[in-house]
Amino acid sequence: MTTQQAYETIALSVADGVATITLNRPDDLNPLSVPMALEVLSVLEQVEGDPAIRAVLITGAGRAFSSGADLKGGDRGLTPEGKPDVLTALRTAYNPLILKLMTIPKPVVAAVNGGAVGIGASLAWACDLVVAADSAYFLLAFVNIGLTVDGGASISLPSRVGYARAMEMALLGERVPAETALQWGMINRVVAGEELAAAAGELAAKLAAGPPGSFAASKRLLNEGCLTDLEARLDDEAVAQQERAESTDFVEGVMAFLQKRPANFQGS
Repeated sequence: MTTQQAYETIALSVADGVATITLNRPDDLNPLSVPMALEVLSVLEQVEGDPAIRAVLITGAGRAFSSGADLKGGDRGLTPEGKPDVLTALRTAYNPLILKLMTIPKPVVAAVNGGAVGIGASLAWACDLVVAADSAYFLLAFVNIGLTVDGGASISLPSRVGYARAMEMALLGERVPAETALQWGMINRVVAGEELAAAAGELAAKLAAGPPGSFAASKRLLNEGCLTDLEARLDDEAVAQQERAESTDFVEGVMAFLQKRPANFQGS
């Protein structure tokens, strides 16, 4: 695998069998755009075919892991009816990325250094192990702009925390601090913020030094139950998200978000 390729939205480093992917739009809190999702997917596809790379570490630059889908970006396009087209982005970029994270036969560690919001949280939960800074938090913010969950969260979240807590996060749209996420079983470890890079790097290095075949088999077997339904569920989420994106409540939610005011949802 070459490390010479230049990327627009991520940074990549490879050392000692670990490929570290950094979401690299820190000024905007690393929103997950279509170009970013496709760049991460491209790296994972290269990693999958490179026997020298035995573990993957994903983190975010700056103060956030990922602030969620890029609401300010113009890469989603419009439907023929002039409505926001989120379906295409989910089907061509975000959903393939989530599937790749869960099916790549190599362990993937997420180092969550700040907010993991919306599909940014889904991205973290699609990784095999999640280490978070004590200042990090997880937030399903979809409801706050009139949308629904996506990125596989309808499967990955309840499989981690159970129905009651998953529903609470989906319906209330409230932050879950890292320590609470740990208590709920949502993530694996919490460390002091200044220790996150070292702790996550040490964990990834341990995985890179372990038995690849054992890890691949364990990952396949443990994910098998949810993977049976995941691809269909991802598309169900995408269709539901498109329906929400065509609603007036979504328009109001986005305007309220951009104008930093409470949304006035009308139920349409």
